[in-house]
Amino acid sequence: MPELPEVEALVGFLRDRTSGHQITSVALGQISALKTYAPPLDALVGRRVGDVVRHGKWLDLVAVPADGPDGDPLHLVFHLARGGWLRWSEQAPTTPVRPRAGGGGGNRPTLALRVRFDDGAGFDLTEAGTRKRLAVYVVADPVEVPQIATLGVEPMSDAFTPAVLAELLARKNQQVKGLLRDQGAIAGIGNAYSDEILLVARTSPFRLTKTYASPPGSPEPSADVVALHTAIRDVLREAVAASSGRPAAELKDAKRRGMRVHGRTGEPCPGWDGVPCGDTVHEVSFADRSLQYCPTCQTGGQVLADRRMSRLLR
Repeated sequence: MPELPEVEALVGFLRDRTSGHQITSVALGQISALKTYAPPLDALVGRRVGDVVRHGKWLDLVAVPADGPDGDPLHLVFHLARGGWLRWSEQAPTTPVRPRAGGGGGNRPTLALRVRFDDGAGFDLTEAGTRKRLAVYVVADPVEVPQIATLGVEPMSDAFTPAVLAELLARKNQQVKGLLRDQGAIAGIGNAYSDEILLVARTSPFRLTKTYASPPGSPEPSADVVALHTAIRDVLREAVAASSGRPAAELKDAKRRGMRVHGRTGEPCPGWDGVPCGDTVHEVSFADRSLQYCPTCQTGGQVLADRRMSRLLR
């Protein structure tokens, strides 16, 4: 799934390539992808791109009236979900798109939406797999999208401080990886980057958030909170820098290459600080996902065989 760094790079790519261009067609390929009906998709046609912005893992193409700055914008807002991607073409296909109610089989990508611009370029939103979760909205205000209205703090913003993180950790007692992935708490971090953050923070994914509390009487966030906050900022900044300026077609491979532990089960651990620790990357599997971690760097040498059999590290 694209997370904050890849979505930020897609935003920059689309902003550079589409700003000022007029939308000439918007065609729906997957009926279930469109979550709104008013305004209709064709209300975007004839408008020009005023900006492209990000809300967590959501992309927002801001379409303004073509005849000047006056007039209310419309927002083409979309979430790529687990199997979705944005495919850019300098010469977008002009063949008619036939809307389909059902999804394709296997991992073959199916077309969800096609947008073309006045210079002939455009992009397709595609989705692989049988579980179709890619979502498209056309709204007058992004907060009309429920998932955007409930987003938590942006981890790259000035509003995300160690004190704010301490408050989030104290809200309820849960595994720290779950908190990092909770979009209502911190916007934009998913399964992959939470693995990376926890390695750099030298923290078990199963550590309980109550253990981050400051000593009694201390008004300042604990050292562990500060370390986790630093790891979040450092990992995301590094990934954003690595993704910045890349075309959409290169972002997936760049993300995979940049991972220290995520998706690298059985490979040597590069170390939380870039110095190999001598251990290998281990995995915990769940029904629909997995996490990767290093026992030496994160769990005091304890191997977490799976979620059901492992004890929570405290």
